[in-house]
Amino acid sequence: MKQQSQLSASQEDYLEAVYHIAKEKKVARAKDIAKRLDVRASSVTNALRILSSLGLINYAPYDLITLTEAGLTAAQEIVGRHVALSNFLVTVLGVDETEADQAACKMEHSVPKSIVNRLIQYADYITHCPRGGITWDSGFGYYCKTGCAPDACERGKSCDRPQPDCAAPPDK
Repeated sequence: MKQQSQLSASQEDYLEAVYHIAKEKKVARAKDIAKRLDVRASSVTNALRILSSLGLINYAPYDLITLTEAGLTAAQEIVGRHVALSNFLVTVLGVDETEADQAACKMEHSVPKSIVNRLIQYADYITHCPRGGITWDSGFGYYCKTGCAPDACERGKSCDRPQPDCAAPPDK
C-alpha cells in the first residue's frame, strides 16, 4: 500500500470526507462525498477507485463505502493534523474559528508531522503549564493590541518595530 504521507491533497480530502461521513452515518455513499466536497459524482468515482486500489477504502460502484483498517489509521492522522492546526490557530494566535478551520484544511496537507507535533506541544504548554503564565491578553494578543510603543509596552522599552497587523481574538 502507498504510504499515507504520499497521498495527494485531493486524496486526503476524499479520505477525510469518507471518515467524517462514516462517523456520522456509519457508512458513506458517493453522493454524500460529492455533496460534502462540492464536486461532481464522476470525480468522486475516480477518487474512490484510487483509494480502493491503495487499500484505504472498501468500494464497489453503487455500494456503501467504508474505510479499511489502513484507511481508518490514515484518516485519523489527517483529521488529527487538521484539528491540531485549527486549535493552534484559534488558541495560540486568536484566529477566528471559521478562518482557522479553512486555513487548517489547506495546511494539513503540507505541514510536516514534526512541525504539527511541535505546534501541539506549544499549544499544550501555554494552555496547561502553571509556570508559563502565558495568555492571549498577556502575550501575543497584548502585542497585537498595543504594539511596542514605549507607553504601552509592559517592559517599558520602546522598539523600532512597526505596529502589528493582527486582530484581537474573538470574544469567548
